[in-house]
Amino acid sequence: MKAIITVVLCFFSITAVAQADTSQRVNPDRRNSKVQQQKPYVILISADAFRYDYAKKYNATHLLALSEAGVSAQSLMPSFPSITFPNHYTLVTGLYPSHHGLVSNRFYDPKQNKIYSKSNTEPIWYGGTPLWTLAEQQQMLSACFYWAGSDVPQKGILPTYYYPYNEKISIHNRIQDVQNWLTLPAEKRPHLITIYFPEVDKIGHKKGPYAPETIKAIHFIDSVVYELTKAVAKTGLDVNFIFLSDHGMSLIPTNNPIETPATIDTSKFIITSGEGILVNVYAKKGHEAAISTAYQQLLKEAKDYDVYLKSNVPASWHYGEKDDWLGHIGDIIMVPHYPHIFKLNSVYIDPGAHGYDPAKVKDMQATFYAWGPNFKRNLKIPSFDNVNAYPIITKILGLKYTDKIDGTNAVAKQIVIPHQ
Repeated sequence: MKAIITVVLCFFSITAVAQADTSQRVNPDRRNSKVQQQKPYVILISADAFRYDYAKKYNATHLLALSEAGVSAQSLMPSFPSITFPNHYTLVTGLYPSHHGLVSNRFYDPKQNKIYSKSNTEPIWYGGTPLWTLAEQQQMLSACFYWAGSDVPQKGILPTYYYPYNEKISIHNRIQDVQNWLTLPAEKRPHLITIYFPEVDKIGHKKGPYAPETIKAIHFIDSVVYELTKAVAKTGLDVNFIFLSDHGMSLIPTNNPIETPATIDTSKFIITSGEGILVNVYAKKGHEAAISTAYQQLLKEAKDYDVYLKSNVPASWHYGEKDDWLGHIGDIIMVPHYPHIFKLNSVYIDPGAHGYDPAKVKDMQATFYAWGPNFKRNLKIPSFDNVNAYPIITKILGLKYTDKIDGTNAVAKQIVIPHQ
């Protein structure tokens, strides 16, 4: 199996950014409290864009076997928009994107007069209390081998062990690090570990969800998870695993994309886009009066897309004016009809896309599997919203939260065996 992973790794080797930072960050002064040392362990695995049906459709044998022994959901429903950073941060905060602030992979903040991109690590962009912050606040150590926001000192706290994001560290070394973390002395051993894999998303965008290369990526992740479970088993610890994804992927036509409407006067407005599926339009300071006129004109000329004011976005998206806690949503929002996409400044349109409303486009729905000593066995459950992943993990780890979240304990009560 290791040979298989090595071969596939070569296939997915990516040219790293020059002088990528591959060093592990460690806070050596932290310890698990005596109480937390007795708590269970959770490894939270995300395979970006691992669509709800991929494992069965492409016979991911290890994942299917592991999920059969534990809990499998019909699907995991992403929050709107079904885009990577908003949903990864939703999974670890229990908040909708409009509430935690990452409303897209790229957006504008009028208060700062700055545009957010995925490389931003200033806490001002990020709301909520991520799982690792919650754990560390309660003297439970955490470790992150990548996750959106894991290198951001939210509330002044970073995970005890983490890596700045890079794609230079081999899968074997990542698995070895997880094993090493779990063999540390009890007072230094993380009870919450996150690990993120981008391969399925990268290939899915470039080749589409049905391409041989995408199928190979799915089998690669299947093998990696199997190797990870074997490495963890060697520690002698009984660990809980959650395997999930942020969103799915769909095949779209690459010809005739929607051009940026000429109606939007860029001297008065700032335009940002998330994957070409969601477009936020912000009035520049002093040009707020132009919003109504631009909106009415866009309504008249809109073809293959819908136009909303922040005040009339569909309530089911939790993406409107009342939900915009950090002020990051545009004054005007444009959303293409599936399977159309905005071209904007892109020269090339990928055949694989996500970002659409998962309630209307099933291909956007994600995977959720869980197994381990604190999960019920042989249990299949209906689809559920991804804001509910947070309470599942806090229930297993016995972490208390007082901040408002959008998730509930309903799914956790259904699938978790509480720690005694």
